[in-house]
Amino acid sequence: MSSQRTKRKVSLPRRLLRWALLTVLGLVLLGATAFVVGYLTTDIPDPNKDFTAQTTFVYYADGRTEIGSFASQNRTSIPLSDVPKHVQQAVIAAEDRSFYTNKGIDPKGILRALFSNARGNSTQGASTITQQYVKVFYLSQERTLTRKVKEAFVSLKLQREQSKNEILQGYLNTIYFGRGAYGVQAASRAYFDKDAKQLTVPEGAVLASVLNSPTALDPATGADARARLLGRYQYVLSGMADQGDITAAQAARFEARLPRFAKSHSEDQYGGQRGHLLTLVKHQLLQAGFSDQEISGGGLKVTTTFTRNAMDAAARAVHDQAPHGLQGLHVAVASVDPATGALKGMYAGQDYLKSQINWALAGGSPGSAFKPFALAAAMKDGYSLRSTFDGNSPYVLPDGTKVVNEGEGTGTNYGSAISLLTATEQSVNTAYVDMTESMRDGPRKIRDMAVAMGVPRSAPGLEPSAGIALGSATISPVEMANAYGTIADGGRAKSWYAISKVTDPSGTKRYQAPTKRPRVLADDLDRDVSYALQQVVRSGTGQNALALGRPAAGKTGTATNEAGNVSSSWFVGYTPQLSTAVMYVRGDGNDNLNCVQARSQTCTPGYLVPYFGADYPTRTWTEAQRDTLDGSTVEQFPPAAYVSATSNDHAPVATFTPSPTATQRSTPKPSPSPTRTRSPTPSRTPTQPPTTPPPSSPPTSPPSSTPSASSAPPSPTRLPRPRGPATPSSG
Repeated sequence: MSSQRTKRKVSLPRRLLRWALLTVLGLVLLGATAFVVGYLTTDIPDPNKDFTAQTTFVYYADGRTEIGSFASQNRTSIPLSDVPKHVQQAVIAAEDRSFYTNKGIDPKGILRALFSNARGNSTQGASTITQQYVKVFYLSQERTLTRKVKEAFVSLKLQREQSKNEILQGYLNTIYFGRGAYGVQAASRAYFDKDAKQLTVPEGAVLASVLNSPTALDPATGADARARLLGRYQYVLSGMADQGDITAAQAARFEARLPRFAKSHSEDQYGGQRGHLLTLVKHQLLQAGFSDQEISGGGLKVTTTFTRNAMDAAARAVHDQAPHGLQGLHVAVASVDPATGALKGMYAGQDYLKSQINWALAGGSPGSAFKPFALAAAMKDGYSLRSTFDGNSPYVLPDGTKVVNEGEGTGTNYGSAISLLTATEQSVNTAYVDMTESMRDGPRKIRDMAVAMGVPRSAPGLEPSAGIALGSATISPVEMANAYGTIADGGRAKSWYAISKVTDPSGTKRYQAPTKRPRVLADDLDRDVSYALQQVVRSGTGQNALALGRPAAGKTGTATNEAGNVSSSWFVGYTPQLSTAVMYVRGDGNDNLNCVQARSQTCTPGYLVPYFGADYPTRTWTEAQRDTLDGSTVEQFPPAAYVSATSNDHAPVATFTPSPTATQRSTPKPSPSPTRTRSPTPSRTPTQPPTTPPPSSPPTSPPSSTPSASSAPPSPTRLPRPRGPATPSSG
């Protein structure tokens, strides 16, 4: 009896173990059965019958009006015998060096990709040629278990039922090489204008190289892509030498330079501005994680942020306002919705078929159009619109460098204590440099504020130097319009974008634009910055924008190059509904705008006359903005907050309250402010008509004899740029 009770006590864990083993066995049998069924019911695709590529269409913001499409299938199937052996070897060296020995699936690569994707890193795909070939037939990039299992079954079945040469032939006839070319024959025609059987070793190595990233490695897209391609090309040649396909001496000789390419023929659908739009859309699709192959043949529906109205308005403004017949002149326009960051309109410059450079994205030095970011940083640091700084010229930095204002030589100009409001209205360089020097770690704070508001931290020349407020960094019109949109949206920043959503052929939403709007500037400070920019339009250097006929704010900008000549001319401004930037540059973006000669240091005036941001750029901005907003509600800006300064190292203007603008009629009219003693004005008589200060300007406004920054010629003395492409100038 006792032994039976002992036996029953021991049997419980044994029974549990037995059930566990039976469960595992059942799962194994179930898995094996599923594998067998899946394997037997999976068909191997026929590359000449089953492979299809569906055209991806791109639409305006309404989702109905088509902008254009990405290449539909361009493919000619050829036998492997028509593909030179060295081309086959190059592809294997580039994509799968163990192709002839592996089992078609790379388990380590699959696990590595799964872990990488699970951690949120960049999407990793198939590694072997067999896996890539199978993936061609499943253009959707969704990471579903069903699709991955099916890919695995097809890969295993291919490996067992087809020879390596059959797999390689199918791969070479279906893989995407860029330029709308599927398969090696179409790629050979697209890149070298010859049949695949005529390809040389270097040419074959190039085609093998571009498989890694067809868009990023297309030499037709620019010098950076060509440099990336050269690096990949050298990697492929080195692999061919390691495998004994070519000698080390041949590899060394070929690695020196890329072969000659045939001229890239753009399709008619890329003519005008359309090519610039489609190129930008494709770039953003790639950034969103879509592959080259899916973009070109995945049948996507891409709804952009562009509107026909804004696009047409930008083109008309350039046509109507920019001077005609000036060789090398580039005019760019970009309009952004301040509330969302959506790019509504763009003029990239020349017809895409004549130049693929998008000047709305390439950019230039904004000069004084950068000053609002410095103003915002100073106000966050405790200054106010009434805080005063040195407006005399020259302003001498501790290292002896002289900063000057436009339109005068030496001595006083605006006075030794002018308000930030006046300094902004009249674009006074010396006051802004004095302000930067007065802030603790001012250059860094200004840079950080600009970045927070939307200027890329990676912008060339965006360094925390004493002259940062004067705008020597290279920034694009799209980025400037978006950063000014932060001010228009009450201090809330956002990333600009050109794609609102993407759906696949089944209607499933694959992408939705982000909607983050973090506050980077307090509302009261933002209202005062905006008020100052409204005064630039009302009575400062941007008065040509008054023709808009609705409340507007903005800033002019004119930058100079290393030779001291004008290199760019800007106006960036906004209404509550739309922020737009206009940029005029010449040649490579740093050539002389004011001189007949594009590059000579000896300047003969006469190319763009007048060349200041207050002229052509402001008038272009006004027409683009007016036509885009035509028929929309006239919205008002919120009233100024008149924040008091907390930093006392620079005395404020004697107590005053700026009078309301037309956009602030509900604000009670302030009492007159007392007059503050000014520094003596220069005895020199200006050569240009003056700009009369507005009644609302603080008492430190310059007298009526002060020259306008928008009409005076540039001074040859400039603050040395930190590392940017141009030295800043006044607006």
